[in-house]
Amino acid sequence: MVRLVLALALVLGLAAGAQAQPATKVPPIAYKERTLANGLKVYSSIDRSTPNVTVQVWYNVGSKDDPTGRSGFAHLFEHMMFKATRDLPAESFDRMTEDVGGSNNAFTADDTTAFHEVIPANHLQRLLWAEAERMSSLVIDKDDFTSERNVVEEELRQRVLADPYGRFFRFLIPENSFAVHPYHRPGIGSIADLDAATLDDVRAFHETYYRPDDASLIVVGNFDQAELDAWVDRYFGAIQTPKAAIPRVTAVEPPRKGPRSVTGYGPNVPLPAIAITWLGPTAASDDAAALNVLDAVLTEGKSSRLYNDMVYDKQIAAEVFSSADLRAQPGLFYVGAIVAGGKSVDAVEAELRAQVGQLRDKPVSQAELDAAKNQLVAGAIRRRETIEGRGFELGSAITSEGDAARANTDIDRLQAVTAADVQRVARKYLTDDTRVAIRYLPESERPAGQAAEAEEKPSPVPSKPYTGPVAVLAPEGQRQAPPPVGKPVTPVLPTPAERVLPNGLRVIVAKSSDLPLVNVQLIVKAGAASDPANLAGASSMTASLVTEGTKTRTAPQIAQQVEALGATLNAGSGWEASTVTLSTLPDKASQALAIMADVAENPVFAPQELERVRKETLDGLSVAYQQPGAVAGFVTAPVVYGGTPFGHVASGTPDSVRRLDRAAVAGLHDRYWRPDDAILIVTGDLTPDQGFALAQAAFGDWARPAGPPPAPPEATPHAAPREVAVDLPGTGQAAVVVTKPAIPRGDPRYYQGLVANAVIGGGYSARLNEEIRIKRGLSYGAGSSLTARRTLGAFTAQAQTKNQSAAEVVGLLRTVVASASTTPPDADELTARKSALVGEYGRTLETSEGLAGILGNLALYGIDLNEIKAYTGKVDGVTADQVAAFAREVYDPAQASVIVVGDAKTFLPTLQPALPHLEVIPIDQL
Repeated sequence: MVRLVLALALVLGLAAGAQAQPATKVPPIAYKERTLANGLKVYSSIDRSTPNVTVQVWYNVGSKDDPTGRSGFAHLFEHMMFKATRDLPAESFDRMTEDVGGSNNAFTADDTTAFHEVIPANHLQRLLWAEAERMSSLVIDKDDFTSERNVVEEELRQRVLADPYGRFFRFLIPENSFAVHPYHRPGIGSIADLDAATLDDVRAFHETYYRPDDASLIVVGNFDQAELDAWVDRYFGAIQTPKAAIPRVTAVEPPRKGPRSVTGYGPNVPLPAIAITWLGPTAASDDAAALNVLDAVLTEGKSSRLYNDMVYDKQIAAEVFSSADLRAQPGLFYVGAIVAGGKSVDAVEAELRAQVGQLRDKPVSQAELDAAKNQLVAGAIRRRETIEGRGFELGSAITSEGDAARANTDIDRLQAVTAADVQRVARKYLTDDTRVAIRYLPESERPAGQAAEAEEKPSPVPSKPYTGPVAVLAPEGQRQAPPPVGKPVTPVLPTPAERVLPNGLRVIVAKSSDLPLVNVQLIVKAGAASDPANLAGASSMTASLVTEGTKTRTAPQIAQQVEALGATLNAGSGWEASTVTLSTLPDKASQALAIMADVAENPVFAPQELERVRKETLDGLSVAYQQPGAVAGFVTAPVVYGGTPFGHVASGTPDSVRRLDRAAVAGLHDRYWRPDDAILIVTGDLTPDQGFALAQAAFGDWARPAGPPPAPPEATPHAAPREVAVDLPGTGQAAVVVTKPAIPRGDPRYYQGLVANAVIGGGYSARLNEEIRIKRGLSYGAGSSLTARRTLGAFTAQAQTKNQSAAEVVGLLRTVVASASTTPPDADELTARKSALVGEYGRTLETSEGLAGILGNLALYGIDLNEIKAYTGKVDGVTADQVAAFAREVYDPAQASVIVVGDAKTFLPTLQPALPHLEVIPIDQL
């Protein structure tokens, strides 16, 4: 490894004694700040390049503020804030955001709960009014409280109980890392604590924390500053500040007095896991920047220390991770790994400790330091590409560090970090005698006689009667009307330019950003549908290996050179295409593109790299086979497309992956990876001429093979619908899927299909989510999708639910899908669903990566690039009758297959009567 590192240092001009690279200039977020008389802090930042605006309200209350015996309470309340106010019926926020072409969401962290919307700029006044409504007059009633508690419990089942490592990350790590501070409680809570909560508890929590002097309002986008100030004063200025002081967490985590080890056990754990944690400082600490750099040195990219040592070299870990988990109060630093199949947990723990010890004992090299900082700075630039991302940067700085200015100055602090700083913080915080090692093993490895963890017991903490004000939804005729909608802002759509290089490579360039970013996507017109017979996953393996060594660069050299530039380089395969994607800074673009071209043109598929990636793939499959949603995805293609080139698992099965050899992957590359059957998309902060010049320099000498490109595979689905249940014993939730063949992208009814899908399940406000989540609380989310490819397509409706509800959800999916043909959307529903499609499309165009994806799909499927500007008009032209006709012709659930994956013993008694032809497949026979 010494020779390899020295060779790389010479290539990059970073040999011993080299000076640090000049810092990348990051445009600061320009913002205005003011505070209202009631304590509300207001931050605003104007961006005239977008037709949208983001409205965000960040409250200084998070899961650390959960009342005793009510873990998960702040998160539960996050859900309640989307219900009714005095003047708005429940779910109005979705009507006012998604239904007009915007989006909304929220999240709960340890220190904050944040609500964020992106809307067309002419709806800004209405959203400010609505946010003030839910701050001042939220309606908290029994029905909505019960419904949302059910939804949160389904979220817990999906994210924790149905995830092989959900208990490890969300429960074991925090519970065993903090002894006193409430950071030890899981933010998502427990079902027992959630069930113990009462209406009085919820009302008291809102009165205590959701108030103007505990909140920050952030507005970023296209608006008039004077209008914004006047609207904020009008709607928020009159909200009264409660007289009671806001309770604050004052607990202080005591220093650790020695090392400690903990072992936990769980169901459906395919590979052991381990984490080692230390107590850390606050996010505002002077040491935070150095710890973030240290974190990047350990695990940021394939050239990082833990990946290179434990995943690539020693191959003892399937995955490595680390985090500088710094918060408003002192947080954590941790490292960890998912143990590779057949490897020892002891060996992995010892190696983690050794790697951290090296950081204490010796400064990192200048090359490592520069690469880590470049990666972090480039990541910060990517987060600022959207107005919502800039709002998040401000909000995080405010709630975690107490000062919005830190969103800008933290980058300066990061770029000033030295190798000595990294060693200093490693010695200060990551001492070997203050570690807590947390192991997570399969339940089958629990020692004989050791009792399993006791089931959760109801919280013994009683509720206290609430005597404060209670808001109720006003009668319809007495509600205050929302403010009017303003004049629309016309979006400026990108104009792509294209050329074909002499070797046949089609190049498409479009400027998408003034931020220093360039995104490049190479599309090769061959994917999983081109896999050889009985070699499912061959295309996926080929794409995975192109970045793992070329004729002139080893896999570690590729990773080190790319990441030293602050770039990211990834490759993957879909059904009809394989892609290599690059994100880089403009001044590094030519160097990064040279590496990208090398991996696409000159991979060597070294046997040792194939064997390593094969093992990683098999470990990944072992994890995926314990996730009900992933298993349902594996089953879908063989069920729907059996007997066609699409009738297998795209990523491969354990058996097929074991059969793959070098001849198979090299043969696929030789046959399909050629410039005259590929497309290069370049977007970001550059002109068309600059993009074409970069393409010519990097790919101009890619030789075109003799003869025409291979014909793409054709497919006509003919398999009869099936009813399949996969038994995954012990999993905490069932995945339910209704799926069938649909149309190709070139079908003239494509836009009718998009709108019909939007009505059925294309968003939070669509029919599936309305029936399954909102009305019944049976799932964290239900939806549908239309996937239209070159020769065929698929329609899929799906949800995850507790195992006992699987049969009920199957019936609801079928009923709702059928409703699109029997109950066409009325004018309001049709307008709302079209607006949701158009708004989502516009937000995708906002980023260089999103624009590249849209252009790439148009080019891949032979659609004129001018379609990028025709999208809105074609969506708007779809009628309700066309929606009903398309649903009747294409989406008929009677012709669809049904797939259920979960703990069969809990759902078969009700599912088998509903599905008389049900095939039950144990997971070990899949």
